[in-house]
Amino acid sequence: MQPNSPRPYDPLSWRAIAGGILVACCAWLATRALWHAERAIIADGQFGYVPDPAGTQQFLAQLEKPTFRQAAAEVIAGARQKDTYLYRAADKAHRAVYGKSFGPWNQGAAGTCVSFGWGMGAYIGQSIEWQTGEQERPPLLVATEPIYGGSRTAARMPPVRLAGYSDGSYGAAAARWVSGLKNGRGGILYREKYGNVDLSTYSIPLSREWGNSGVPDALAVLANDHTARAVALIETWEGLCASLESGYPVPICSNVGFAATTTRDADGFLPRGGQWNHCMVAVSVKYAKNSGANGEPAMKHPRDGVLIMNSWGATWCGGGKHPVDQPDGSFWITRQDSEAIIRQGDSFSIGGATGFQYRDLHNGNWMMAL
Repeated sequence: MQPNSPRPYDPLSWRAIAGGILVACCAWLATRALWHAERAIIADGQFGYVPDPAGTQQFLAQLEKPTFRQAAAEVIAGARQKDTYLYRAADKAHRAVYGKSFGPWNQGAAGTCVSFGWGMGAYIGQSIEWQTGEQERPPLLVATEPIYGGSRTAARMPPVRLAGYSDGSYGAAAARWVSGLKNGRGGILYREKYGNVDLSTYSIPLSREWGNSGVPDALAVLANDHTARAVALIETWEGLCASLESGYPVPICSNVGFAATTTRDADGFLPRGGQWNHCMVAVSVKYAKNSGANGEPAMKHPRDGVLIMNSWGATWCGGGKHPVDQPDGSFWITRQDSEAIIRQGDSFSIGGATGFQYRDLHNGNWMMAL
């Protein structure tokens, strides 16, 4: 038997090892960069989505037609893949009431995002109804505190009397509150004074107080005067787009993040990156096939997408906009990223005063930019 001898030097083997180390280092650096990007974004805003799959299923079981496919077959059948920008109705309504342009809201350093997604969705939905003549007057801004408090207590499944002071809620609970409880409570209140309760400006302390103990009963009853006549779970890209084309905003809840960068590309899109336990709201849709049509500028890289309004104010992201009046603090996401959000099963369409009906929002040209 020959004694063991040293293995000959193999430069290819060492190059492979060095290459592997280099790849691992690059991956580590990329992960760290994404982590720091997420931390930088969080500094300007907070999340607050706490999924509750069991509670969501209990709520859906209460609905006669729980899915958008079931509740809005007419809306889906009528969809024509038209670019639709719902924020323009909100801008007109905001100017009519407050004398200045519409813009993003800011939840601040609190995990109240679910109430902001649903509050913004309700406000834009009511602005649509004013523009189409279904509502007599332009709406006031929707107060988020009642949605937050109601979704954490009376509207969650099962309901609780005291929820504690930890932040967070989930989409189905907000849907249940905004659509009204069977006991005559729940719905929408506005940014105004109700007796000795002042909801005219956003309050984190009040959000947390009501998030623990619920909305005072008299106000919970008053909120029931203004409810979403229908809410329905969005399950598909086609349903999401059809909802938006007919003027029904869609609060989206998931852990899909967009932390890869805070700079939108030339067409207003942000790429997916990291995880956000977050609620935002989809408020517009555009299609690659329509790029450059209907008086709008062409996209640099045409893609189908939906526009997301976030709740972190105007300056957390920047970069390109498409169209040019795209609201500050908003960003487009692709079909693929939209479907990743929808698959998590907690994104709902907010119906109008008559539930879900197909509406051709281009009648009267009110969708055109100011």
